[in-house]
Amino acid sequence: MTTAPVFVHPSLVSARPGAVLRLDGPEGRHAVAVRRLRVGEELVLTDGEGTGASGTVASVEGKDALRIAVAEVWSEPPPRPWITVVQALPKGERGELAVETMTETGVDAVVPWAAARCVTQWRGERGAKSLAKWRATAREAGKQSRRVRFPRIPEPVSTREIATRLAGEAAFAAVLHEGADEPLATAPLPGDGEILLIVGPEGGVAAEELAAFSAAGVRPFRLGPTVLRTSTAGTAAAALLLGRTGRWA
Repeated sequence: MTTAPVFVHPSLVSARPGAVLRLDGPEGRHAVAVRRLRVGEELVLTDGEGTGASGTVASVEGKDALRIAVAEVWSEPPPRPWITVVQALPKGERGELAVETMTETGVDAVVPWAAARCVTQWRGERGAKSLAKWRATAREAGKQSRRVRFPRIPEPVSTREIATRLAGEAAFAAVLHEGADEPLATAPLPGDGEILLIVGPEGGVAAEELAAFSAAGVRPFRLGPTVLRTSTAGTAAAALLLGRTGRWA
């Protein structure tokens, strides 16, 4: 049995069981022209911030809009613990791949990081376009994986910002490093708060970055016996953490 498709609605503040909501614009066009939804079919609406509404298509208006009879409305609280991955900028489209798979896995935030050994650098208009692509990818992957709370993709951060701000706010902070002695699989994890996971670039985390993280209380951990690409390491580590913390229970 397939689950109902998910579409983003700009506002579900006034949504109540029995209400009729209109879905138009790109989301309405996708529902009508691509998914070819018809009267009576089920779907889910979300604002991407944890609120969802399920219902059925009440009417189809042209090629880009429909009305939905709302049957149920709910709100999902922020997950505990919250998992943030600081992702070094990969080359080409591997950044979108990393965001896509981490979103589908269940990561709560993906923070772009311009690490010292990153070949790709986000500057000016190119940086703005790349950030927009990451956010669009998280949105589409969130819909595909039937999430009603999409991962946050903030502005890129520097190594100093990670060490002084992000690590200080986390209940547990780790940097993946192939030379670490301790495996992430046995690290003591909190049941609440934020878990911060730092994934370096293809060239590895630089010595000065490791030193900055260590000074901020971020410890190195190895993921396993093999070395993963930066675009897949975050997903593999997130899956391990989601299983260990009980969020996949």
